[in-house]
Amino acid sequence: MAAAEKKYDWIMFAVATGLALFGVMMVYSASAMFALKETDSGSQFTYFFKQLIFTAAGLSAMVAISRMDYRHLRKTWVVIAIMLVTTILLIAVFWFPEINGAKRWIRFSGFSFQPSELAKIALAVALAYWLARREDEVGSITKGVIPSLLILALLGGLVFMEKDLGTTIVLCAIFCAVYFAAGARILHIASVVAVLGAVGVGAILLAPWRVARMMAFLDPHQYASKEGYQVVQSLYAIGSGGIFGEGYAKGHQKLFYLPYPYSDFIFSVVGEEFGLIGTMGVVLAFGVLLWRGARAAVLAPDRFGMLLSIGIITGIIVQALFNISVVTSILPAKGIPLPFISYGGSSVLVTLVGIGILLSVARHAESEVFADARTRAAAKRRRKYA
Repeated sequence: MAAAEKKYDWIMFAVATGLALFGVMMVYSASAMFALKETDSGSQFTYFFKQLIFTAAGLSAMVAISRMDYRHLRKTWVVIAIMLVTTILLIAVFWFPEINGAKRWIRFSGFSFQPSELAKIALAVALAYWLARREDEVGSITKGVIPSLLILALLGGLVFMEKDLGTTIVLCAIFCAVYFAAGARILHIASVVAVLGAVGVGAILLAPWRVARMMAFLDPHQYASKEGYQVVQSLYAIGSGGIFGEGYAKGHQKLFYLPYPYSDFIFSVVGEEFGLIGTMGVVLAFGVLLWRGARAAVLAPDRFGMLLSIGIITGIIVQALFNISVVTSILPAKGIPLPFISYGGSSVLVTLVGIGILLSVARHAESEVFADARTRAAAKRRRKYA
């Protein structure tokens, strides 16, 4: 194994890098006018430069992590440290002011960090660690189900208290995917999904603003001046793009018609400026990432790597589908960024860190596959000339 040739997944690397750089380009297009209006500097590049800095840091971290051995993450003290840091950061947000009615960010020196992004990686690492160590006890209530649910309850509960239902749903999806892949009993999975679904329905019905969003989702044009305004403007943007789009930086809905065009609704700007071709290209890119992430999981050299890969790729793809579905009015409106592309330093940074881990798993998986192939070929030659 030590001498085995390590193959890099250049397809995953290229797609992730391409999406991240495309995101920087789209953030500039969608935010230039807002930057001129909202920032003291009067520069149209304010949001662009911040996104560029975090994207460069994320790409550097992705390359560095991909060259490391992901199996360091299964050390007990590493898992404890990741969970401890994530928990502290999730609690720390409650000491910072609300933004748009939610406490999700830690702000310092003009920059902000959203710990709920880190929670996605922490949950995948912690679940993979625990379920890999308890391979023969996954179906046990006391040693499999309850400890795994406690991990989800800790991270998901804190994120939910920040009034971030969208990320909470993503965390629940990561949990279900990893726990199912670990070999959980169907009855346990069904029970957990039923409970989580009931909690989700309760969270919607008990919050008037979420009920209003649900009503707007059912008939957005009836609420076009209130809760349905974002979705209606988003549909106008996507529809006006046609097949080929109006051209880069030539969209009109982003000019103070579409709220948050550089963050939650940046996919609408992609649709208006690049048309159906551009939006399908983005969807295809996420499809390729799903393929390469699933491949890394299947070929992972150990159970920990398999579960970790499933958790990370599930978080990225579910979040992307969630965002695109909201923008196209397939799901009710909820603030959640489009991975790689939406404005947000913590989002792009943590997402690229996750890709770095996937690349590390894929690199070691390739190593063992090629090593096994060479071993079989050598054995065949020995039998031939024996």
